[in-house]
Amino acid sequence: MVLTGLEVFAQSPRRYLKSGEKAGLLLNPASVDSRLRLARDVVHSAVGHDLKCLFGPQHGVFADVQDNMVETGHATDHKLGLPVWSLYGETRKPTATMLEGLDAVLVDIQDVGTRVYTFIWTLKLLMEACGERGVRVIVLDRPNPVGAQAVEGNLLEEENASFVGLDAIPMRHGMTVGELALWFTRFGGVKCELEVVRMEGYRRAASFAETGLPWVMPSPNMPTADTALVYPGTVLLEGTTASEGRGTTRPFELFGGPWGKPEELAKTLERENLPGVVFRSVVFQPTFQKRAGKNCLGAQLHVTDATAFKPYLTGIAILKAFWSLCRSEGFGWREPPYEYESEKLPIDMLIGSKAARAMVESGAPLAEIEKSWLGKLEKWKETRRECLLYQD
Repeated sequence: MVLTGLEVFAQSPRRYLKSGEKAGLLLNPASVDSRLRLARDVVHSAVGHDLKCLFGPQHGVFADVQDNMVETGHATDHKLGLPVWSLYGETRKPTATMLEGLDAVLVDIQDVGTRVYTFIWTLKLLMEACGERGVRVIVLDRPNPVGAQAVEGNLLEEENASFVGLDAIPMRHGMTVGELALWFTRFGGVKCELEVVRMEGYRRAASFAETGLPWVMPSPNMPTADTALVYPGTVLLEGTTASEGRGTTRPFELFGGPWGKPEELAKTLERENLPGVVFRSVVFQPTFQKRAGKNCLGAQLHVTDATAFKPYLTGIAILKAFWSLCRSEGFGWREPPYEYESEKLPIDMLIGSKAARAMVESGAPLAEIEKSWLGKLEKWKETRRECLLYQD
């Protein structure tokens, strides 16, 4: 059984936070210990009234906001009466008022190992704000649910930076939240006093199931660890007119549109011989989000070998298949706005590279597209190596 940073902290809290030091806590519903106790309660039991406020990322502290890109407001915690500051509303970076009187901010947040998942950028902006005001950041580390060993994809290019990508990292970064925090201080320009409370018993290659920890949805459309595994690829469909399966019970595994060609789509993807995955033609109907109430014709991906599976390459293959088969019938790139950007094309923000998008449009072979990012990815892995806290 892996001990998360939260549980390590709870064993000796005054090692990290001295008596009388005031702290905030960034968390959401997935911030639980192995007994499913919420981090709010674990930290409050450990330090009492030294816990002064809570911070919530996208979807809120309790992930009660279902839809994507819907802001949350500030609130008061119903149990402890503490202020709850939203970092996905009027601001995404903590203000001086939010940090006033704090000596430290604890961070216990479950990432899903993907560049465009906004929690890691909430962390970076929080670290920047804390550094500017002399507040320590203490990251309570958690597993990377898609494994912290494999990395995949092109690096984000600066012109495509947004709240779904603020730094030049690949889509599947293969790091824990604590390791990313270290990367932000060493290579991301962040200056703050940082401490990472390491997990105990964690292996980089471990699947989430192998950690022995319970899965709690870190966001409303991330219902299972299986969802997290495919997300680094099929999240690209957010930048298109196709449904990425939101509004179904298998988001990011189902994909399609009213103009889809399910059998031909599945066969086209099968011919790519992608490792560790097979495709099945389907018809589905989302209950909300894109194409709500409409029959979508498309496919479902089924992962057969999680170790061999390349989610990002698979996502690129899906874009290629839709572009070649359905562009004349309604498939295309979604128009802005998207994640606080009103001019940038959402697909460029998600892929992070206009050149890679152009290769999809031109029908370039999948192997050629993958080869285009390998050189820069290898160089980036050198910076990543300096920040790794756990063994393979």
